[in-house]
Amino acid sequence: MSGLTGIDGTSLEGVSATTLWTLHNRGTEAKRSDGVIRDPWAVTLLDGIGYDYRKFGKPNQSHALRARAFDAAAIDYLTTHPKASVVALAEGLQTSFWRLARAGVADELTWYSIDLEPVMALRRQLLPRNDRIIELAQSALDRSWMDQVNTDDGVFITAEGLLMYLEPEDSLSLIADCAARFPGGRLMFDSIPHWFSRRTLTGLRLSDRYLTPAMPFAMTADEGLALAGSIDGVRRARDISLPPGRGLWKLASLSTLDRIGAFRRARPSVTLLEFG
Repeated sequence: MSGLTGIDGTSLEGVSATTLWTLHNRGTEAKRSDGVIRDPWAVTLLDGIGYDYRKFGKPNQSHALRARAFDAAAIDYLTTHPKASVVALAEGLQTSFWRLARAGVADELTWYSIDLEPVMALRRQLLPRNDRIIELAQSALDRSWMDQVNTDDGVFITAEGLLMYLEPEDSLSLIADCAARFPGGRLMFDSIPHWFSRRTLTGLRLSDRYLTPAMPFAMTADEGLALAGSIDGVRRARDISLPPGRGLWKLASLSTLDRIGAFRRARPSVTLLEFG
């Protein structure tokens, strides 16, 4: 199965390959006339990378809605910090920069795109160059990226689809190091619930041909909020709701449903941290 550009996605393995899973969901959604996201570059990537996407199972709205939640928080920050540094940790095949550019908030920022070399190679092949993007081919856990980031005009860090794949101590130490290093900045990340983490540790199949990598780090919405009292430098934590989608995804966004403790503990969450 070859892509339009002849680029083979099987060069990505393990956790890196999960970026093709999220791309499948986001790009498929962006192709729909009633899709919950407009993302032309995701469509370009989806069509341009040859891969057996069907092994990820039936596509859904989850990653498109997550992307929109991250966009909204970034737009909010960049509206008051237009020259900020935006750090995309383990960026994968996300196309957030171009969505923010279309929203009119990317004219003055500096964008740090961080991921392992096989992923960065695909990005270089398929996405346009831009003077505002600084590429750092390395692990998010290699703290040397912190030395590169200009902190003069604010820092907004995203860890979209990253922390759940790390060991709990690695995730928490990364958050703590960001808080210590970037006072006044913000960090946004998403988490999976504990029941889902346990399923991945025993082997979660999206289809008969795809076993998800282990996701050892889990956090409920309320555990995310508690970071403000437990990690030095985290001044405030907010639970960010996903925008409403279609059908059941619209129902899941109802605030009344979230008042039910069992539902709140069982759902994925997105947390926005503000550093003091």
